[in-house]
Amino acid sequence: MPIFRSRGRSRPCLTGTLTCLLLFLSGPPAASDATGGAPERGSAYMGIGVLAHDGESGDPPPGPRASQTEGVDVSSHQRDVDWPTLWNDGTKWAYTKATEGTSYTNPYFAQQYDGSFDVGMVRGAYHFATPDTAGGAAQADWFVEHGGGWSNDAQTLPGALDMEWNPYGDSCYGKSKSGMVGWIRDFLERYKSRTGRDAVIYTATNWWIECTGDYAGFGGTNPLWIARYASTAGPLPAGWTSYTMWQYTSSGPTVGDHDRFNGSRDRLREFATGDAPDAEALRTPGAGTVSRS
Repeated sequence: MPIFRSRGRSRPCLTGTLTCLLLFLSGPPAASDATGGAPERGSAYMGIGVLAHDGESGDPPPGPRASQTEGVDVSSHQRDVDWPTLWNDGTKWAYTKATEGTSYTNPYFAQQYDGSFDVGMVRGAYHFATPDTAGGAAQADWFVEHGGGWSNDAQTLPGALDMEWNPYGDSCYGKSKSGMVGWIRDFLERYKSRTGRDAVIYTATNWWIECTGDYAGFGGTNPLWIARYASTAGPLPAGWTSYTMWQYTSSGPTVGDHDRFNGSRDRLREFATGDAPDAEALRTPGAGTVSRS
């Protein structure tokens, strides 16, 4: 019996070879193509390296809590998203991949970004960083100019910078730890100068340690979006005592990637307007705070 692997949990396919193959082809690609080589540039998505490098640790947390607000993240792999179903199932915010590097834009961005807004969600855009192709400031410019801006309308979240394992080659994009920190700083400073907001940093703790040396300097200004597919968010990178968002699974309903905002819907709207811009201000006592011991 063949076993096909998709973006979510690995499962044996029980419905026959042809059906299995169709199910496999309909899902998002893994971190490498069928020949074992690197995927096509532009095809990366938030969390592409998390399963491969961190795996899964325990079941996802139970259903939504009043202290946290359910969200999703999407890219071109989801194509046209069924936003009404997600909204009715309790999803109240979304991030859409807008750009990668300085040449790629998501062809489904309008349907995904505007569609989430139209059903009432608070929404934002993210940029998949490729520090081996262009500087941080140049990629921030590309992002802002192709969907990654911010407006103070209480429904637009600050842009997010996706920093994770390189699906196209060396995990740290060929950069030293200090070089990676400098690249991230260049992106964040240019984004702030153009939008007035501090960008969210999406990352996994193990990647952050490996590729930045567990640099602590961004925790006081930039909200953390932690990636870990487990029952808890686990240890956080240096500089952050709590997370603002948590990508907790890649196999949730409708779109795969599901997330939690560490606060109520009212706090989410405050975050969108910039009234509570940092992760520490968003911390809910007893929730989302992880010791580094």
